[in-house]
This record gives sequence, structure tokens and C-alpha cells, in this order.
Amino acid sequence: MKNILLLATGGTIASVPSEEGLTPKLTAEELTSYITIENQPYRLHSQILMNIDSTNMQPEHWCDIAKAIYAHYDSYDGFVVTHGTDTMAYTAAALSYMIQNSKKPIVLTGSQVPIGFPKTDAKKNIRDALRFACEDVGGVFVVFDGRVILGTRAVKMRTKSYDAFESINHPYVAYIHRETIDYQYELQQPNGHVQFDSSLCPDVFLLKLHPGTKPEIFDYIRHLYRGVIIESFGSGGVPFQGRNLLPKIKELIDDGMAVVITTQCLEEGEDLTLYEVGRKVAQNTVILSGDMNTEAIVPKLMWALGKTTNVLEVKKMMETPIANDMTEKHEEGWDA
Repeated sequence: MKNILLLATGGTIASVPSEEGLTPKLTAEELTSYITIENQPYRLHSQILMNIDSTNMQPEHWCDIAKAIYAHYDSYDGFVVTHGTDTMAYTAAALSYMIQNSKKPIVLTGSQVPIGFPKTDAKKNIRDALRFACEDVGGVFVVFDGRVILGTRAVKMRTKSYDAFESINHPYVAYIHRETIDYQYELQQPNGHVQFDSSLCPDVFLLKLHPGTKPEIFDYIRHLYRGVIIESFGSGGVPFQGRNLLPKIKELIDDGMAVVITTQCLEEGEDLTLYEVGRKVAQNTVILSGDMNTEAIVPKLMWALGKTTNVLEVKKMMETPIANDMTEKHEEGWDA
């Protein structure tokens, strides 16, 4: 019999109608009252941490969730975090960096329809999350619509459909069919002791390039942030003709700012060596993102900047996969 702790944070799953639209109101106890737990292989305890729409989720809230798991880590065999879908992928990735080498499952789930509505995906998602939280695996995962995704690989792709999330540049961990879990590959248990570190620097800016982006935008970024993530074109192209962005990017790097280059394309990642427009920016000390998705890059950069002001150290941390996402696929070139 496993001891599972459910931590509620709000989101659609806990929402009820109001005059201003759906708003999170249900307590953790009210959430779990919808789930039949008799004859299940776990004892369920619940606690509410916050009751917010995930649009309002901030890096400080990620820290609160990590600290709650840390406070109860030795008392439970697994954890389920109910969360709004809009920023769930960011939170899952953030927890993956703040809680490393966990030998216990930390599972995030939510729903597209409130749990109190007649046609809702919430009950299934919580049941599946609780079922997976009983597994003898370690790490952070998103469980949604019967699919298990690594915490650094989830991306919300759909705003209404039940299959809201996809696993990007990585196979699904497993599929859940009621009480049966069909693993897609063998998860490796993390080595070493679990590590908790909730120190983050939220001063990170995300810039999506478009034809016509003005170089002067970097002058404003420089004074407000310590790191910038540039969603470039294709395999990593940054314009150097017409509105030439490269001199301003170099100025940021020379000033000690961490600059990450990623791609606007969801699949297959960046490769700055392929085209001239990529090689020119790669001549600067930019941080490469490989095939990581933006939802993972943002909290990872916040996590790295929370450790050091040395850009080369930040670059090393950003370009090194984290331990609890190391799989055979990563050894063949996958990044996390």
C-alpha cells in the first residue's frame, strides 16, 4: 500500500462558474471527493498550496511547490500535483530542475474541463496520475489523457481537446489503460541522493523573432534581464542583413548576459552549423539548446542563473542534460 500526497494548485480542474468566467475555487478535499479510492493500492492524502489559474503561475510558485514536496518527501511514496494546463509544462520542467535524482514519481496533471462538469476529463486524469504515482520509478512526469510524458518534454498543443499535451523530441514514457501501464522504454532509476534546490533567477526574457524585428529591442532587454532566449528561424537562423541583429546580440554577451538560441520549430531542434545565418551567430558565445522545447528552456535558464553569474558556467549547465531525464535516447543525442 503506497502513501500518495496530492498537492492542489488550482487550474481548470478545480474551477467553478462565476460571473467573470471559470475560476479556481475547489479545495483539495473537494477535488479528491470526486475520485473513488476504495480498493486502490494507495492511501491518499491531500493539501492545497494555492488556488490560482495557471496563467497567474509565477516562478515563485514553482518554488513553493518544490518546497512542499521537499517537506513531505520522506513521508510519501509518490506525489501528484493538480495544475492548470496553460503553464503546466513550464512547472513540470521547473520541478525537474529543482528536484533532481528523485527516486519517487512526481506527477503533474489537470484537465480541460472542470471536475464538477458532467463531461470532464478530470476524473480520468487524476486516476491515471494516482496510478502512475504508485509506480517504482523516479522523476517528474506529466500524465494527461492516458499518456505519460517526461517533465522536460511536455508541450500543450491544443486548447480544448482532451489530448492537450504532446511529448516533443522524445518518446512517451508510457500509456495508461485503466490499471495497466504500457511502458515505451525502460526508465533508469536516478543515481545518488535526491537533490532539492529552489534557487531561481526569474530575470529571463523570451524573444520570438519575426521578419522586421528591430535590433534596438536588445537595448531594452539588457537593462531588465540577466538572460534572453531567442526563438530563431528554422535550424537557428538570425538575420544579419537589413535589420542586422548580430551586433546587438554580441553586445549582450560582452556585457555578461546569457543568450540562448532555440528554434520556433517544435520538432528536431536547432543546428547552428547548417546555414550561414546560424554559423554567424554561433561565432558568439551563445548557449545552444539542442532539441529542448521552450517550456523547458525558460525554467532551466532561471535555474542556472540562480546558481551563478558566470556565463560560461551557465552555458555548461544549460547544455548538460539533467540526471533524472537520462535515458538511452539521450545517450544517442537527445537533450534535456
